[in-house]
Amino acid sequence: MLDKVLIANRGEIALRILRACKELGIKTVAVHSKADRELMHVRLADEAVCIGPASSAQSYLNIPALISAAEVTDASAIHPGYGFLSENANFAEQVERSGFVFIGPRAETIRLMGDKVSAIEAMKKAGVPTVPGSDGPVPDDPQQTLAIARRIGYPVIIKAAAGGGGRGMRVVHSEAHLLSSISVTQNEANAAFGDGTVYMEKFLEHPRHVEVQVLADGQGNAVHLYDRDCSLQRRHQKVLEEAPAPHLDQEARARVLKACTDACLTINYRGAGTFEFLYENGQFFFIEMNTRVQVEHPVTEMVTGVDIVKEQLRIAAGMPLSITQDDVQLNGHAFECRINAEDSRTFMPSPGKVTLYHAPGGLGVRMDSHLYTGYSVPPHYDSLIGKLITWGASREIALTRMRIALDELLVEGIKTNIDLQKDLVRDSHFQQGGVNIHYLEKKLAQ
Repeated sequence: MLDKVLIANRGEIALRILRACKELGIKTVAVHSKADRELMHVRLADEAVCIGPASSAQSYLNIPALISAAEVTDASAIHPGYGFLSENANFAEQVERSGFVFIGPRAETIRLMGDKVSAIEAMKKAGVPTVPGSDGPVPDDPQQTLAIARRIGYPVIIKAAAGGGGRGMRVVHSEAHLLSSISVTQNEANAAFGDGTVYMEKFLEHPRHVEVQVLADGQGNAVHLYDRDCSLQRRHQKVLEEAPAPHLDQEARARVLKACTDACLTINYRGAGTFEFLYENGQFFFIEMNTRVQVEHPVTEMVTGVDIVKEQLRIAAGMPLSITQDDVQLNGHAFECRINAEDSRTFMPSPGKVTLYHAPGGLGVRMDSHLYTGYSVPPHYDSLIGKLITWGASREIALTRMRIALDELLVEGIKTNIDLQKDLVRDSHFQQGGVNIHYLEKKLAQ
């Protein structure tokens, strides 16, 4: 097992990793910016190192500072969490070159899946269903481009190959606007990502966002941990997730679950990962793979009993998976509400001092949060301050528990989106299950 792990992140995911390390008897190093001295995991870690000022560019994204912190504390491995450098192939490479273990996939795998074009090509070869598209970058020849769009059928969506987080995308409904839209998206992609490569796909009108959690050890073993539905989104950012995804075509589901584990073996994947799909009319269409632990991993843990972060640590230590596919059984249903420090109506961030914090409890209730009374939420980072997770033997029980838990949750001194989440879990369409990715945006617009 790894001796000492440096946690290259902050907030609730840093605390989550620290707890998993403690369970496995691994020493921990917390790195933090000057604005994050009071973080819960910094107080609980065996060692803490300040790596720079509040700006994430000078701290959590500062690769030399992170590697130096690992060197001075004699850490054996670095866990990137999610966000920040978690899907940065150069970081993974530099960590390994410096003699540390990167807790995640190999750098070449991160590169392969980080480029949307190469990822789609790899998934096609592995037998994973993909969205009809340009099968690579959009060609320079306008006539060829127009012909491809006609073959796909309108509407189409233009996407930046290096894009992410909902940026670098444009929907085109008619041939008249295609070429100009491609040009604009290329310019935007170049400015935002330093890479103007774009590709084209069929735009699905009313899809759901369904994703498959996988674990693979890079030693010929891979398992899926079933699926999640993450369709409640605002500006391409997930708000509420559940596992398993309700009302799926069971034959299509079985095929896609197997295809995902087969793909892990094909690309020799190592670590935790998530295959993201659009699901419409009983069909799955691959959109991307996230080569890290996801924000919404707890719902999968609740319905499978598998500790995803501990498996990441074991895999990084060179151990084979501790489970086989036959060991993975679905049990009940789980929901996760993301709790953000932001106004429920305007979505403006709301940093400041938490004057009172009370976490809900009871059977089947889990709160992953770094908050405590007296903690000050800094203005420099993502607004996520916690994740409220509930489990039940059925979807209805899990949802009832979530309603109760949200009513119990108290965060005072700052504004939060708790009221929005209370509204969502009482929404009649959401209660039935299976709303599409546009549902929340339309609801908010009304």
